Amino acid sequence: MIDSPDRTPLTREFFDRPVLEVAPDLLGRILVRSTPDGPIALRLTEVEAYAGEIDPGSHAFRGRTRRNDAMYGPPGHAYVYFTYGMWHCMNLVCGPEGRASGVLLRAGEIFEGAELTRKRRVSARNDKELAKGPARLATALDIGRALDGTDAIAHEDAELSVLHGTPPPRDQVRNGPRTGVGGDGAVHPWRFWIDGDPTVSPYRAHVPRRRST
Repeated sequence: MIDSPDRTPLTREFFDRPVLEVAPDLLGRILVRSTPDGPIALRLTEVEAYAGEIDPGSHAFRGRTRRNDAMYGPPGHAYVYFTYGMWHCMNLVCGPEGRASGVLLRAGEIFEGAELTRKRRVSARNDKELAKGPARLATALDIGRALDGTDAIAHEDAELSVLHGTPPPRDQVRNGPRTGVGGDGAVHPWRFWIDGDPTVSPYRAHVPRRRST
């Protein structure tokens, strides 16, 4: 963790840009989750971009639904979804309001409030694994559907906020295929991560589910 990260809140304008600009620019930023037990701060180390109705890998590819409504803005809000009947994952919405796109938060380094996250992530073998993967990140930060649509632009008593942090040098940013995305969406190299960071999750290609006979 870089000492003394910049705690200036990111602005609405930061998120009101194309998703492929916002996604790599989120690396090194700080996500703060305020809980009744105290704050948790996480430095983002891995993200994935999803470009809405032009992206076969996106939840919004077939248009607006009750589930993906938050993806349509305003920018800087959270889109939280439930997956596989057991896990939550969180995105930060970007681009102009009314046009769906978002950045999935895949992994990060928890550097404040780790004692709170250990209670939720009892299977983690060490602190590097507390938020190593999107479902683990959401579990560690106590993020559920109740936070879907929450404004993550810092304000008084905010449950979520995103701060400037310390972005990595450009030559440390890598990109490649998104994890677990199949079909036409598998070709997009829209996963971004900080090279060599131990909190980044391992890449896994999409494996089609077997249908029961």
